[in-house]
Amino acid sequence: MTETLSAYSLVAIYSAIAVYAMAFIAFVLDLSRRAAMSQAVAAPAAAVSRAQGGSTLVAEKATREIPATTPGAGRAQRVAVALTVLAWIIHIASIVLRGLAAGHVPWSNMFEFAALGTAFMIGVFLVVQVWRDVRFLGAYITGLAALLLGVASVNFYVPVSPLPPALQSIWLYIHVFVATLATGFFAVGGGLSIAQLLQSRRESGKTGLRFLRTFPASDKLEQMANRLVIVGFALWTFTLMAGAIWAERAWGRYWGWDTKEVWTFIIWVVFAGYVHARATRGWRGNPSAWLAIIGFAAVLFNFTVVNLFFSGHHAYSGLIK
Repeated sequence: MTETLSAYSLVAIYSAIAVYAMAFIAFVLDLSRRAAMSQAVAAPAAAVSRAQGGSTLVAEKATREIPATTPGAGRAQRVAVALTVLAWIIHIASIVLRGLAAGHVPWSNMFEFAALGTAFMIGVFLVVQVWRDVRFLGAYITGLAALLLGVASVNFYVPVSPLPPALQSIWLYIHVFVATLATGFFAVGGGLSIAQLLQSRRESGKTGLRFLRTFPASDKLEQMANRLVIVGFALWTFTLMAGAIWAERAWGRYWGWDTKEVWTFIIWVVFAGYVHARATRGWRGNPSAWLAIIGFAAVLFNFTVVNLFFSGHHAYSGLIK
């Protein structure tokens, strides 16, 4: 029964990757539609500017200064969102099947952490739709989820196995779950920060991708990113505290300068800097966006490089053979 459930879980993971990939293609097609729409709106304005005696440079400037438009949902976008929801449901089913096969919560190694973390990334992306329309991030989020799940399935997969003694604790349910949830918020916040930098570049008069005209203004993107990163930071703060309590229960000390502990603290410092930057007027805008991106990159580094190439008490978070 265990092997059967594990096999079904793996099939579901591969199916989710395939559907995420299809959703990614559909979102890219939607970006192409947005670019075409932007060109169609901008061309008449440039023509009017030239007709009024403006130079080509003036016409191009007038085109850039046209307020951003918000396109309706095209067919490609509707298909992309539907595929994303379908992939997420399959994804969640694979995690549940993995847990049933293992007989414990399915987030005890790198493969399981990647599966849960990417599920949270997509979950946050879908839930945020209730608050703000962020479907323009669809290509980023589905592409990232498909990539991370694919790498984890090929390189990090391990069969289900009993929990090591150090993980047989209620803190496994709390600490790792909250850490993966924070990662989901950081991922979407990081995507919004990337969009903010690109939009800010376009707004400053530099050449930008055409579809950016259909994105919200850079200050709006910054506000959305800030709210998500703040939630992620609060969850990561709890992760750090819960990890210290678990360390005291498991190893008799709250802090031991283990590589994983150090990097968890470094990530906290980066996002604490982000929060401070947002509270300091001179650091708003692009500087704070770069901090959000660096912070998410540090999360990915902590999950991959630290787990694979550094030894320590957290070795069980890597490949368990």
